[in-house]
Amino acid sequence: MSRSNQNSFSRRDFIKLGTAGGITLLLGRLPTAQALEVNSGPSTTEWIGRNGKPKFRWDAIRKVTGQKNFSFDYRSWDLPGWPKEQGYAFMLKASDAEHRFEGIDLSVLGDTLQPDTLLMQKDLASKGLEAPTSMGSGFYGKHILLPVGETAPLLGHPVAILFYKDFDRFEQAKRKLSFEKNAVKYGEFTGPKPPANYGAGRFVRIGGKSPYDPPLFAPFQNGSIKGGFHGNEVIWPPFEPDPELFIPEVIKRKRGSGFEDSLHASTLDPSIPAQAMDAAMVIADEIEKARSNPDKIVLERHGFSQSIDPCAMEPDNCTAWYDASTRSLHIITATQSPAGVASAAAAMVKDNTQAPVERIILLTGSTVGYGSKDYSVFPYYAIAACLYSAGMPVRVANNRYEQFQLGMKRHSFDMNVTITADRKTGKFDILKGLYTCNGGGRENLSVAVSHVGARGAQSIYYFPKSDLATVAMASRAVEAGSMRGFGSLQTMSITEIMVDEIANELKIDPIELRRRNALLEGVQNTQGGVQAGDPRLLEMLDLAAKHPLWTNRDKTKAEFDAANPGKRYGVGFAQVQQVYGSSGDPSILVLEFDSNGKLSMRHCAQEIGTGATTAQQVMVWQALGKAPDDVEFGVTEFPELPLKSAWADQKLQDEFSKNDPYWVPSIIPDMSSSASVYYIGFATRQAARFLLEFTLWPAARAIWSQGAGGGPISSFNVEFSDLRIGPDGLGGGGMKPIPFEVLARKAHEMGLITGVAVHTFSRWEWARAEFDIPGVGVRNLPIDALALRYGDGAPEPLKKRMTTAGYDFIKRISATYPPAKRSSAGPTTYTPAACLVELNVNTFDGRVQIMRHHSLMDPGTMIVPELVSGQLQGGTAMGIGHALMEELPLYEDGPGNGTWNFNRYTLPRAKDVAVWTQTADYLPPLSETSPPKGLAELGMIPIVAAISNAITHAIDKRFYEFPITPDKIKEALV
Repeated sequence: MSRSNQNSFSRRDFIKLGTAGGITLLLGRLPTAQALEVNSGPSTTEWIGRNGKPKFRWDAIRKVTGQKNFSFDYRSWDLPGWPKEQGYAFMLKASDAEHRFEGIDLSVLGDTLQPDTLLMQKDLASKGLEAPTSMGSGFYGKHILLPVGETAPLLGHPVAILFYKDFDRFEQAKRKLSFEKNAVKYGEFTGPKPPANYGAGRFVRIGGKSPYDPPLFAPFQNGSIKGGFHGNEVIWPPFEPDPELFIPEVIKRKRGSGFEDSLHASTLDPSIPAQAMDAAMVIADEIEKARSNPDKIVLERHGFSQSIDPCAMEPDNCTAWYDASTRSLHIITATQSPAGVASAAAAMVKDNTQAPVERIILLTGSTVGYGSKDYSVFPYYAIAACLYSAGMPVRVANNRYEQFQLGMKRHSFDMNVTITADRKTGKFDILKGLYTCNGGGRENLSVAVSHVGARGAQSIYYFPKSDLATVAMASRAVEAGSMRGFGSLQTMSITEIMVDEIANELKIDPIELRRRNALLEGVQNTQGGVQAGDPRLLEMLDLAAKHPLWTNRDKTKAEFDAANPGKRYGVGFAQVQQVYGSSGDPSILVLEFDSNGKLSMRHCAQEIGTGATTAQQVMVWQALGKAPDDVEFGVTEFPELPLKSAWADQKLQDEFSKNDPYWVPSIIPDMSSSASVYYIGFATRQAARFLLEFTLWPAARAIWSQGAGGGPISSFNVEFSDLRIGPDGLGGGGMKPIPFEVLARKAHEMGLITGVAVHTFSRWEWARAEFDIPGVGVRNLPIDALALRYGDGAPEPLKKRMTTAGYDFIKRISATYPPAKRSSAGPTTYTPAACLVELNVNTFDGRVQIMRHHSLMDPGTMIVPELVSGQLQGGTAMGIGHALMEELPLYEDGPGNGTWNFNRYTLPRAKDVAVWTQTADYLPPLSETSPPKGLAELGMIPIVAAISNAITHAIDKRFYEFPITPDKIKEALV
């Protein structure tokens, strides 16, 4: 809900709005919505061994045997309750973004292939259908289809939807129109007409006397600066009265950014922008003074990072069906954010007069999107089409040409960066950067991506002073949004290359220079926040410095170059750390068992290729000695926890948390920001531990106490901390292990807690609440909502409390939420990774051959090591592609013209990524209680800069613009 809408409601109205089916309510009448991932339900546990180690992924058999797993695989006849016949639709798109759209010409189809229904924007608008505004106005664009008479805001914008009742005519028509240039008609030349630029933010920090002292000014403590625009020129405050000055709204959603509160503070307190600009002037003056100071080095560099396509295996797809008899909208789609699709669909159809919707049922499949299926606009085209199909389900699915034309891209970044350092000590003084990301013609998450890029630019280093400005610009390019790396890939790569160049200038070993400047425990980031735990950066740097690739690099280079005329050998290094989490991370699940020991779990986690559905179940085994027998994933509706949510500043948050036990800051997570293993898994671990402590432990104690003299436990002092889970069940403290099924039967007999529903929330700090738990007492737990189910033998008074979907909702006594301003601290949970790359450069044709690469990573406690390895290997391959080959032109000759496919777009193959010579080392956890760390985005990032640094070692030429193509290398060697 945008703030402009919130302002028209009282606090009481916020509480009343609440949620419907787990979806945050928006203005007006909304349908309820629920979701479920396909293939949920009864599941064999053959995939996991008695020792709790997975033999293979939970979904592996379905994947390797070709069973239906992705939503792309499903048709309406595969889905229970759906009609057996379905229709098909595709879109015509604008490949011109400089002339007015004047309509379409379908004469090439003749009379036999004309669509059964042709939808234009006027048809949708007349029935109240417009682009969803659940994420704020403009997030998904202004219109679903381009109105006649307007110029496309981006290349590839859909202009019409063509619906067919039968597949054969649909397929023939689609083929005829695929490259038909005359089907979309254009008129007057207008020049590009993209939306207004999306946002500009500036984050200034001046540190205290030491890295541990409070800063003199920082976004976390003080606030940040919001910029305005004169066209594409960024204007920083103070703002003079000017009717042409455009100041974008405050960020509509904090997804991935963590800066909303900081920017909002600057709008509430007029002194903050002035203070921040004064601090920025101090930094600018110090840079100027450093230029003439022989004891200082000032390095200024321009960097560029290209637009690329995620190239996920599953293209965007959606099948939607409107059932008029029940006023229900059914959807099956590929998405990382089920709750986001449900809430946006609700916002889209709430005012439509074509087909009143009272209920939304969303199905999802496993998917792989690398971020690109997070808040994609694609599903809403199928939803629009199904409302005009006379009750027939409508399938819309991209082929590869369409995916390149319409699918979200990684943002192209243009960067101007300055680093100053002391020549004698090598210590860094200042990081100053302007990072401009091209968001294309739909806003999507561009503002958040630009901010994450800014906060990631520091890489692994402490800078006493920093001035980081970001611009999310609009253009006629194809939409860019969420994608693996989320801005940090682009900005950290430039920082890492500059650090190598500074080391070369100062004649300091590059790893040693990093060691001198690495963030240490308790040291602040560029936002003024302190990261969680021990960064372990020095430990990783020490390991890299001792690796034979590094210690032998000069000797090996001399030998290789002499033995291979025309080729030059190089070794490069880079180390980064990537945030996991998004500064507002919820999780929710239900875990319960029956008297036979059948364990069931309903979970919000959605499988996006990382193995999250496997890892969540392994976490349950690690606590209970049993993997679930029945699982449902991708769930958005939890009637056991009838929670509601509305945006709240600090004052409202305090009021809600004090007076309303059903309020939480956010209900359902997105599968993004590498949040699944730690943040989403935190709730899983809490639920499982709850059953261990308050159910299995008392049941085991009762069993061990049976018999004369208090049973076999009586002579020992067995505490909860002594318990251990093993292949034979729950044991420890010298006691014989008891299988889960035996404990379950005893728990039901004793009337103990046999089901638990929990909700958790983190804002770089976990919310906690106090609950009075029947039979347990008052407990303060790191959860903010709790519901319980009691066993068969529970007394009637307890059973009568189970009135909320068969559960007893325990109203919290009190709740403590992290201060709202914690969001502006920037990330505090990081995972570090480093990479050494060995390569050679052919000086005749400019080609780079990756010979070997070695990765270092600190994943914390690995839940499933094989999944960690897979993420690292896949990410490394993606990084190599970004560094050397993948690139999309931004405008008319780019993918928006509809002619791009893999015949033109080069992806790395096995031969390009040293698949047989790659190695990796993982730092062991600091202790057995170290949590797991998110890392899916991280594996890709360090190898990008490491390749650039290795090429410099090979040919003594430095590259700051990606990809580093053979042509660029040949040009540099001339």
